[in-house]
Formats: sequence, C-alpha cells, structure tokens
Amino acid sequence: MTLKFHWFLPTTGDGRTLVGGGHSVPKGVGVPDERQGSANRFRPPDIDYLAQIARSAEQLGFEAVLTPTGTWCEDAWLVTAALLRETSRLKFLVAFRPGLISPTLAAQMAATYQRISRGRLALNVVTGGEATEQARFGDHLSHAERYARTDEFLSIVRGAWEGPLDFAGDHYQVTGATVATPPEPRPELYFGGSSEAAGPVAARHVDVYLTWGEPPAQVAAKVDWIRKLAEERGRTLRFGIRLHTISRDSSKAAWAEAGRLLDDLDPAHIETAQRALAASDSVGQRRMRALHEDFRAGGSSHDLEISPNLWAGVGLVRGGAGTALVGSHTEVADRIEEYAALGIEEFILSGYPHLEEAYWFGEGVLPELRRRGTAPLLRATA
Repeated sequence: MTLKFHWFLPTTGDGRTLVGGGHSVPKGVGVPDERQGSANRFRPPDIDYLAQIARSAEQLGFEAVLTPTGTWCEDAWLVTAALLRETSRLKFLVAFRPGLISPTLAAQMAATYQRISRGRLALNVVTGGEATEQARFGDHLSHAERYARTDEFLSIVRGAWEGPLDFAGDHYQVTGATVATPPEPRPELYFGGSSEAAGPVAARHVDVYLTWGEPPAQVAAKVDWIRKLAEERGRTLRFGIRLHTISRDSSKAAWAEAGRLLDDLDPAHIETAQRALAASDSVGQRRMRALHEDFRAGGSSHDLEISPNLWAGVGLVRGGAGTALVGSHTEVADRIEEYAALGIEEFILSGYPHLEEAYWFGEGVLPELRRRGTAPLLRATA
C-alpha cells in the first residue's frame, strides 16, 4: 500500500517553541515571553513565510497542506488561493465550518476553486467542538445539533455539485441548489469526530475519516467503528491521522529536541491552556487531554511518551492534535507503518518550526519509506 503524506500551514503563527492555539487555546499561549529575550523566535503567519512552507512541502514530495480554521487562524480559503501561484502541484486541504456559510455557496466556492486551481482542492469539514469558539461566529447550536446540521450541509453540497437539488431539513431548506459547472474532479471530503454523533455523518458523506494521533490500540478501535458504520451504508472510506513529528538522525537527538520544546514552556502557560481545553465539549479534545493528564510540571519529555515514540507534549498548550512521533528517521517510519497496518493511509503532519521540520521529515523519513515501498516516489516540480 502506498501512503499519502500531507504537511500543515501554520496560519496561527510558527516558531522554535510549541506555539499555542487551536480551537480552544488563546493565540500566543506557549510562545516565549518577550522579557525572556526569545520573542524573535515567533514567526507571524505572513504570506511570504507561508509560501516558503508551501513551496518546500511541494519540493519534498508532500501531497497537500492542511490549512486550519478558527478565530486564531488566517482565513483558509483566502490564504490558500493566494498560494496557488506559488506552487504548481501541491494540493490544498482547506478547513471550513458548516453553518457559517450557505451550503450552496460553499459548493459554488469549491467548484470555482477547483477550476482555478486545476484540481488542487480538498475540503476538511470541521463541525466544531467548542461552544465559545462557535459563539464568536454567531453559532449557538448544541454539540449534537451541530453534527445534525453538518449532515444536512454535506447532503446539499454534494447534491449541488450534481444539481439541481431541492432539500428540506431541520436546518436548511433550499430549492434548485446547483453550481454553474460541476467541479472536476469533485473535491474529496475529509472529516474527523470522535463523538457518537460524528460517526454516522462520516459514514454517509466523507471520503477520508481523520483521527488525531492516539495510541495504536485506540486508533484501531476508532477505525473499526467507522468502517462498520460505512459498510452498513454500502460505502468504503479511507482513513487518515493527524500528528506532529520530531524526526532526527538519531533517537537521542529527537528526544533532546522534545525536551527542549518542553523546557521552553512556562508552567503558567500550560495551566492557562489546560483550563481552556477543559471547557471544550469536543469528545476528541477530551481524549487528547486524557493522554497527558498525569503529567506534572518539572517532568521529563519521556514522561509524556504514551506509546513507543508517541509523545503527548504538544497537547499541553495546543488545542486539537496534541501528539508527535519522536525518534530517529527509522523509528518514525516504523511507527507510521504500524498505523498503516491498522488501515491508516493518509498522514497529515506538522512540527515546530514547520519549515525546518518539513525538511527533517522530508529528507529523513520519506526516503526511508520510499526504500520500503510505502511512500510515493518524489516527482519533479515545474
């Protein structure tokens, strides 16, 4: 099986420390204090820097880059559209939230994007698991209601691409929903969710179900759950995982870097981030927090190794994906193949800083996986 590898665009900012953020954590938590003389280690998400990362990801052989959505991010549609001319092959996995725009408009935007990009769009559907975050955008539905709305939203988007579609549901009523020209190819839909309400939505609509980087046994159970739901509906899905990486020429060097990132964190910043994350009604976020809940300030990086080479330190200050693969290039490749054996075909990766870590992974792990026949061969860019 040939795996797909994607990278990440840090539109909340980047740096040589663990940059806080995500859906629940205020922007800047985890960034070193200016009084410590390290503020210059934070990199704002300006378009030139993001273009550097996108061009590097393309050069190194990544399939696509994920661009997040939320209060603390630059807008994913606008940023990635601006980067189309900076790249020639790289795809853009644009995260967006159902309920904040009309589903027919979303279908139209995606169709337009697919034409002007010549087929380089994929969509990451983010239902939203944090009530405070949703309220900033005027959305006050409950957790279960948001998933019910996503179900209707995706029915309309997919129907509009084939249109015209009449639809009457609890959240949307549309008449003749369609687009001027159907997108070709149809953008693939990526989606994640760990709650009971999320599973049927994934099974009915999406192409790739995503999980955050939990230990293999937990990932296996989640894959089995979604696969069975899809089979009941006569569908087959692919599976992907969202992880950070710290890959080095030796295991010792990789764990030293994890230790440095941990040592850079202010205990007060960790406490602030954890209070924010504890308020989330996201089941996936609760599962992430459980991975590091026993850690105490002053502990070592290895105290956060929750499975071989799987490190939960990122989640101390970052909402969402909170685990990293840490080790030598060979060890990281081994862990990737372990997840692949469970049915994971796509890996959405990131690291701090994103520019440098793309090269560590792209020049260390990807060649190893190519030698094993599990990563696509490197293609020349235009």
